[in-house]
Order: sequence, then structure tokens, then C-alpha cells
Amino acid sequence: MDLSRYSDDLLLNKAELVEKLKTEPAIPTLKVALTHLSKELDQRFIKGTPIRSLVCGRAWAMDMLIQSIWARFTWKNPDTVALIAVGGYGRGELLPKSDIDLLFLFETEKDIDDNVESLQSFITLLWDIKLEVGHSVRTINACIAEAVADVTVTTNLMESRTLVGNDDLRESITEAASPLNIWPSQDFYKAKMNEQAMRHRKYNETEYNLEPNVKTGPGALRDIQNIGWVAKRHFGDDSLQDLVERNFLTDAEYHELIEGQDFLWRVRYALHMNTGREEDRLLFNLQEQVADLFGYVEREGQLAVEHLMQDYFRQVFKLRALNIMLLQHFDEEILGDKTKEQAVIQLNSRFIVIDGYIQVTEDNVFQRTPSALLEIFVLCAQTPEVKDIKASTLRLILASHRLIDGHFRQDLRNITFFMELLRSPMGVSTNLRRMNQYGVLGLYLPEFGKVVGQMQFDLFHAYTVDAHTLLTIRNLRKFRHKSNTKRFPIATKVVQQLPKVELIYIAALYHDIGKGRDSDHSIEGAIDAKHFCVRHRLSDWDTELVTWLVRNHLLMSMTSQRKDISDPEVINQFAQLVGDSQRLDYLYVLTVADIYATNPNLWNSWRASLLKQLYESTKTALRRGLSNPVEKDEWISQTKAKALALLIEEGFTKEDFFALWDNPGDDYFLRETPENIAWHSRAIASHGKNVPLVLLKETNTAASYAGGTQVFVYAPDRPYLFTDIVTTLSNLNLAIQDARIMTSSTSHFSLDTFIVLEEDGTSIGDNSERLLEIQRQLLLAIQDPDSISITHRRISRQLKHFQVPTEITISNDSINPKTIVEVVAADRPGLLADIGRCFKEQNLILQNARISTLAEHVEDVFFVVNQNGEPLHSTEEVENLQKALTKTISEALER
Repeated sequence: MDLSRYSDDLLLNKAELVEKLKTEPAIPTLKVALTHLSKELDQRFIKGTPIRSLVCGRAWAMDMLIQSIWARFTWKNPDTVALIAVGGYGRGELLPKSDIDLLFLFETEKDIDDNVESLQSFITLLWDIKLEVGHSVRTINACIAEAVADVTVTTNLMESRTLVGNDDLRESITEAASPLNIWPSQDFYKAKMNEQAMRHRKYNETEYNLEPNVKTGPGALRDIQNIGWVAKRHFGDDSLQDLVERNFLTDAEYHELIEGQDFLWRVRYALHMNTGREEDRLLFNLQEQVADLFGYVEREGQLAVEHLMQDYFRQVFKLRALNIMLLQHFDEEILGDKTKEQAVIQLNSRFIVIDGYIQVTEDNVFQRTPSALLEIFVLCAQTPEVKDIKASTLRLILASHRLIDGHFRQDLRNITFFMELLRSPMGVSTNLRRMNQYGVLGLYLPEFGKVVGQMQFDLFHAYTVDAHTLLTIRNLRKFRHKSNTKRFPIATKVVQQLPKVELIYIAALYHDIGKGRDSDHSIEGAIDAKHFCVRHRLSDWDTELVTWLVRNHLLMSMTSQRKDISDPEVINQFAQLVGDSQRLDYLYVLTVADIYATNPNLWNSWRASLLKQLYESTKTALRRGLSNPVEKDEWISQTKAKALALLIEEGFTKEDFFALWDNPGDDYFLRETPENIAWHSRAIASHGKNVPLVLLKETNTAASYAGGTQVFVYAPDRPYLFTDIVTTLSNLNLAIQDARIMTSSTSHFSLDTFIVLEEDGTSIGDNSERLLEIQRQLLLAIQDPDSISITHRRISRQLKHFQVPTEITISNDSINPKTIVEVVAADRPGLLADIGRCFKEQNLILQNARISTLAEHVEDVFFVVNQNGEPLHSTEEVENLQKALTKTISEALER
């Protein structure tokens, strides 16, 4: 920004400050001036003063302050020194806690030595008044040498301006660091593109991070600056407005960039003001503060913070699209070899491909044939030679949004093109993502446009609704490739059997589209999906399947995670709801793709095994026929036979296990897999069936799974064994993801399985020392419970922020004599151990449990009895347990 014409004595009166510094102590005087400056700017910000005025005003006021301080010191040979503003400060842009980057430029080393005392005193004074100063002291030659070696230094020099001293010195390094001497525009462009690529990779190449960085994230302020840097280096332009005059940027694009920059500056200002530090991350707790400051309110089923973040994501989404388009323009201008003969492929009268970039044959193609706005994405999918869309054509697409209206959506040509894309053998997810990035998808499907940038304020959903939806479709496409067989063995097989694969893409497109409304999003989505199917001329059968999938897309995950899928009755009920094998196939692949796209950390081999078990059991039930359900005894016999076959392959005999298998109850063979039973049986037979045992193994060794470690505990049952085990695991800084608790009614041995991760969510892996430590501590806890100490661990910043209402439901099992305790609460380190101790203090014995950790909250089910082995009978007992659990969980949350 040009500060030469800026002046605002209400912010800082330089003349008055200089006079005060002559008679009053410098540090308190300057601190008062800075405090006044910050308060005045903050008040203006709160009142809604345009952000550019504030950003520019702070930089101007800082100029006045620094010049006043400079005048207090004696500088020998003043023509040999210059104080230069660089970086953001050099651009004339300062946010409340931005670094004030200064370059002390001297002609020679001798000049530095002559002024070293004044220099040190000047810098010390800046620090004493608490300015966030970044400084360097250089000679002209040293500065040029650094610029040659580092493109970042060159970039800073490009935006430099002299605050005080000899401006000829700055001019000399600016000339020496010009594109004619170092970093020609081609090399500078490549270096900046590499910087941007590395920066974007740091944020997983997505604008949609739960706690985005407004300065350096994809689509954020740095992306706008990158456009300006490349333009300045190549053309010598000082502002984005100059690009409009060169016809490199349209007026509409310029205003989008400025509008986006203003929005991000406002957010960044609020972050700095509220935290009192240079905080550029929109952390969860700060999101709520900024939403409140900006006047957002809860409406239409969305929290105020969710409205703020949707606006944020939509802004950075548009800015990244502009960044991509404009930098591709620069690529063609700066790196393009206009003498090289170009490979041209004529696709039709509207489109050609030149050197891998598809482009229109004439600038009026979209005006003349609006359906070409969809056709281009179909051609991208169907033409292997296309690597991207040419920047000039992207600009025409962005400028043609108004053509996508109600008439466009009902046009049979466009309906045909969209279905043709969904049926394409290649490029479906890539081009749906392109359509979304360039605003076409949300206009063609307005219901989808409403969820663009929409986030859910929790840790469970890692992406916005639109990003999650497109990731779900990408996962479905991945299932078609053999390279994913190891990670998704069933899904890769099942997806090949789907008779109409486009139907699963439509279901994925609509499964979460009802989010953010006041009613059930599954029902809302099913209504929208039906309208889509009717508009796109799908058959009644196809329409019914798609709407059923959308309405029931959570059915399989909920059943596998919240119900006992080892119970044949649960399987039969689920099979009744599904109805036939084809629906099961569609639902299974949609469920897997959905979970993996919700949050990759949720998909581990433990959850994979639950879905596999539910899928295969339901498949068997459907093959038998719904009128001929699997009986419990048959299920157990099949499981035993499979486990025995595995053991016989290893040289064991039937007799080795018949006595052993008489001990566990039916639940064990209903709930465990044949592979686990074989693993347990082999170890117990080797150690002796009356010897406590702790086994550990990775649930899956594939790194892509982030699978948990399976901990199997075989020990004499006693009251509070579960509490002792989970307390020990908690003390070991392990996070329990799931648990299966079973007790043999004949041998009185407990057979407990826990799935654990390290506290930070990573896998233990094959760390032999860590595994041995876990095994040793658990065996000690089993044999000597008095040795167990209770360690309370700190709650992470993210977990501490989310307020999940605690829900405790207590009821008696209508079939088995047990009391069922259901707990929904915010997750906290050691919470399960706290609940276990609560049961112990209430003299209750845990007989079974289902543990499920879902990002920031838990959904756990416990089956307990009293000391006599009976369920709770009196209202007083239930109320006492309810109060005790509520108190225990509240105390855990407050730690």
C-alpha cells in the first residue's frame, strides 16, 4: 500500500511525540503511544471501519513511531545507513501483532562498526517497548549475496521502502536484485510455485482444515500475495490493480481478490486482538469468539460458528480457484515457449486440446452453447490426453455462472451430460471436484451448493460437507483399483459386482446433503435424492434404491458399532431391514467410503472387522432366506469349526482344545472371530489354562489403516478386574478405542479384548519395548491390584474445548438378568478408568461392555450386576448410580 498520502494524527501525532521524547522518559512515553494506537484501532475495528484503513493506518503510525525513535540517536556518516521496512511491513500492511520486519542497511562493515552502539541501543529500545521486531543488519554486498542465494530475501527486497536514511542505498540493492541480475522471472516463478506446493502439502492440499491458518493455508493470504509477487517480478507492477490494466486480471476477479483479502484480514485482526499475540490459526475456541464478534447467530439448524466457518471456507475456496487460474496464466506467459510447435487434438467444434490443456475454440462457446459448461467436464473425463483446463477457458467458465439457471438444469442435454460423467469409466471424482472448485456443481445442483463450505463444529467430521461428499465418491472410485485390495479387501470386490455403479455415486452425492437443516439429514437427503433421480430420468427401481441408500446410509455403521453383531437376532433384524443382497452390497461400499471420508483416523482394522463381520453374517442370513434365520447353536458350531481348522493346520489336534473350549460361555464364540479364537487358544494351551495371560498384536500391520493394537487379557475373574485393567492402560497413556468383556461361567476366567492406540492417536506398531512394558504392567495389575496407582492426565486443548452433553441411560435387560448402562460423554484421558472406578465404588460388577470412541466423544454401553449377580431393582439404586456417574464424568471433564 502507498503510505505517502496517508496521515492520521488521531492514531499518532509525530510532532507531539518527538517533543515529549525530548523531556520525558522514552520507554513509558512510547508505551503510552502504542497503547493509544492499539485501543484506537481496535475501537475502529469493532465499529466496522474498513479493514484496509486499519491495516494501512497501523503501518503508517509505526513509521511515525520508528522515525521518532531513530531521531533520538546519533548516526555517524548518515549517508551510509538506511532503515528499511521489508516484508508485510514493507508493503504497508500491519495487523495488530504482525512482525515489524526491519533491514538496517549499511554501505560497508566499517559503517556498521561505527554505528554499533546506536544500533544496539535502538533495537533494545524497540524490544523494551514490546514491539514484535524482526531485524537484520547487512552491508549492501552481504544483502545482495543473500538475495542471490535465497528467493525469500529477494521477495522481501521487492517490497522494501526506506523509513529513514539514504534511500539511494535501497535503490542500489533493488537494482542489483532485479530480474535482470538475479532470479529472472522464470526462475522466480518456479521457486514461488515450489514454495506454494510445499506450503499446501503441509495442509494436506485442502482449504478445509478444521483449524485453518488464515495466513499460510491454501486459499489464504499468502496465496494472494503469491500472485502479487509473481506479477511484480515479471511485469514490475506494484499492485493487483495494475494487472487489470494489463488485461491479465478482469475487474470482477480483482474485486473478488480484494473482497477475499479484506475478509481474511478482518479474521486475522480479530485473532490478534482477542489473543494478544500473532495467532493466525482459527482454533476452535477462537472460532466461537470471532463468530460472536462478527455478529453471527445460530439459525437454520446451524451454530453461529458454523455460519462463520462456511463464509471462511467459501472465501478461501474462491481465492484458491483464482490463484490456480492466475498462476496458470503466468505459467503460460512466463514459461510458455511460443516458438514450440504445439500438439493439437480437435475434440469437436467447441473444444480442442493443446499440449494437454483443454480449451474452447472460441471465446463465445459458452454463451452460444451453455450446455458446454457441463460437456467440458465430460470431455476431461473421457479424454486421456487432457491433464487440465486452460486458464483462459477457466476464466470463461467462472464468468458464465449466470447461464446455469432453472432452464439449464431442466435441459435434457445437460441432464444427459451429467449422467454421462457419472457413468464414465475414468475421471468421475476428479471432474466432480473440478466442477465444485469452479462453482459449476453447486449451481447445477443448488442443494449441493448450499453445503459448500459447511462444517460441523466437532472433531468427528474432519472435512466440510462438500469436501467429505467428494472424498466419499473418490473412495468409491478407489475401490475399483486393485492397488487398494489390501486396505479394502471386501469393498474392492463388492464394487465390481454392482450392476449400476453410477447409483452409488448419486447416493454418495446426496447422503449428507441434508446437513444443516432442522430435521433428520438422512430423510432430507432422501427427498432431494428422489427429486434428482426423477429429473435425471432414472427408473423407479433405481430411484427407490438411491433414496433407500441415502435414508439408511448410517444403518450399517450404527449397527456394527452400537449393537452386538455376534447375536444372531441382531443379524436377522438387520437383514430384515436391508431386504436383499444387492442392497447390502451397495450399502456396504457406501458405508466404508463414508467412514473413511468422514475422518481417516476413524478407519482402522477394528472398525473394518466389525463391518466385515456384519456384512458376511448378513450375507449368510439373506442366502438362507429371511424366513430361515441362523440359529445361535449353528453359529457357534461354524465358528468353532473354522477356528479348529486353523489350529489343525499348525499341528494341533482336536483333543488339545475340547476341554479348553468347554470353559468360555457362548458369548465368546458368538463375538470372537475364528482367527482370534485360534490365537487365544494356541497361547492358553501353551501356557496352561489356569495361568493368567496377556497377548498383544496389531489389528492390522498396514500403515494405511492406522490400526490399533489388540490386547487380550485372560485372567481369573474377580470383582473390579475391568477397572484395574483400564486404569493400568490409562496410566500407560493408551487410548482405549473398543473393548469386549466376557467371563466364562464355568471356569470363572475373564476373556477381555481391548483395542488401544497411543494417546496421540498413533499406532503402537512393532515397538517391542513398548509392547513388553504394556504386557508387564497388565500382568502386575492382574496379580497385585494394590500396586495400581491412579494417574490423572491433562486434557488436550482440542478435547477441552468441546462441550458434549453427558447422557446416562440406565435400564434392565429384558432378556438377560443385567442392568444396561449407556454413557454418551465428551472423551477425556482416563475417562473409562474413572467410570470403572465408579462401578467399583458402587459395589457393581461389570459383566460386559461395548466401548466406542468417536473423535471428541464416547458412546459406551456397560452391563453390570450387583454383588449377588442380580440387576439393579430399586429406583434408589438406579438414582445413586446415575448421580455417581454424573459426578465422576463431571470431575473428569474439569481436570
